[in-house]
Amino acid sequence: MSPTLTPQPPTPPPVTLLKPGTSYADAWQRCLTAAPEAFREQTAGNLWAGAWHPDGRTLPATTPVDGTPIAGAPRLDGDTAHQAVRAALDQHRAWRHIPLPERRARVAATLDALAGHRELLALLLVWEIGKPWRLALADVDRAIDGVRWYADRIEPMLAGRAPLDGPVSNIASWNYPMSVLVHAALVQALAGNAVIAKTPTDGGVACLTLAAALAAREGVPLTLLGGSGRELNQALVRAPEIGCVSFVGGRDTGAAVATAVADLGKRHILEQEGLNTWGIWEFSDWAALTAAVPRLFDYGKQRCTAYPRFVVQRSLFDAFLAAYLPAVRSVRVGHPLAVADPADPLPEPDFGPLISAAKAKELTDQVAEAVDRGAVPLYRGRPDEARFLPGQDTSAYVHPVTLLGPPPSSPLHHAEPFGPVDTIVLVDTEAELLAAMNASNGALVATLATDDRAAYDRLAPQIRAFKTGHGVPRSRGDRDELFGGFGASWRGAFVGGELLVRAVTRGPAGERLPGNFPEYQLMP
Repeated sequence: MSPTLTPQPPTPPPVTLLKPGTSYADAWQRCLTAAPEAFREQTAGNLWAGAWHPDGRTLPATTPVDGTPIAGAPRLDGDTAHQAVRAALDQHRAWRHIPLPERRARVAATLDALAGHRELLALLLVWEIGKPWRLALADVDRAIDGVRWYADRIEPMLAGRAPLDGPVSNIASWNYPMSVLVHAALVQALAGNAVIAKTPTDGGVACLTLAAALAAREGVPLTLLGGSGRELNQALVRAPEIGCVSFVGGRDTGAAVATAVADLGKRHILEQEGLNTWGIWEFSDWAALTAAVPRLFDYGKQRCTAYPRFVVQRSLFDAFLAAYLPAVRSVRVGHPLAVADPADPLPEPDFGPLISAAKAKELTDQVAEAVDRGAVPLYRGRPDEARFLPGQDTSAYVHPVTLLGPPPSSPLHHAEPFGPVDTIVLVDTEAELLAAMNASNGALVATLATDDRAAYDRLAPQIRAFKTGHGVPRSRGDRDELFGGFGASWRGAFVGGELLVRAVTRGPAGERLPGNFPEYQLMP
């Protein structure tokens, strides 16, 4: 079957201005109006002991969208963080005795308040972490809808279970402040726990501050603290008051957290990165691949379930390229809020900037180094000036790149790039296919595209990913879909559906939670 070419989108008129009403200054003023207790003229506060505090040292920050200044997180010192954790334990001891109907009512009221500020929360995500408008709205909606799903079904999930002995401490990366961090925090509170959340260092302070303010108004016991992981580690991971540590981030930081919680015997949920792979073996549905590729670039692959590696049967490489290259050429990159006319709708790029200019430079340098050491550049996207404001800072933007054969000495060979770089590895045998798909010692998701169902059934169980799709991408999932990882991509309890509630509650004596623990591994 010959590949179907992806139609090129029509060339848009050159953008000339920021969509009226969407500036960062506009968003900040709306925050001051919506939650004056949490925001000052130039900074956000820390929430602990049930009140907002103007403590912490705020470092300068800029938006990745155009490099202009925005509010940074107020960074607490370790002593103040310990005070906040002790106060959270007091909140926990009171909250765990609140009847479930009242807990649910307070969480439901929080969700209504979040829905009332849906567009402001999304606009803050655009400015703080560079998320395109469509994806920013989706992040907010997934948080709200996901927690509503739990609120409607929580009774049987809590049957025979009790809250933990101390609050849940959440340390999460910057890429999904609402649908990962806020979602988890509200479900943890619904289950009877007080909740502590660390504001990610790289972005999301205003969005999370507004969400925390709305929850605190409804009496949900939430603590929100800013600071570096190194300074707050003793309080948020090692403090005896903490009942569970929930971490989402990279393997280097995750390894340090894993060591600490293992030494202390703490309940833990550690979601870490892995190199998610898409295998091509005895495959012919090239039209489906062409349709899938642009979607795989959503948010510039800055997510834990992105697919940055294709493992392709060598005899199919020419057909693969014929399907892949037109698709990657259709990927759109640009300013998330720039329009040609004030009446125009907001643009819909596949992605905007990476999280920072520093990350963009690091990734660009990795690509250049890989090519110097033998990788073959198959595609390099070029800037389309029509999608950016005249004269804007574009240092955080990286356009799609595709490399064949990244050398073993390159980080792009074995680690997740967390940016819009695809790498391709060619294989000749099923053994080589599996070895290449398992290059990172565990992943969160994988896909094997093959026409042979028997081959899929035989090979998929040998792929070290928690979820494997048959020719379709897998995601973190929502609601009752379980989530975890194999190998170094996950430590501790698995989550999703009932497992998320089980992970943050106590069951019968001797209970073994599904997950990857130092002493055992148990699949759900």
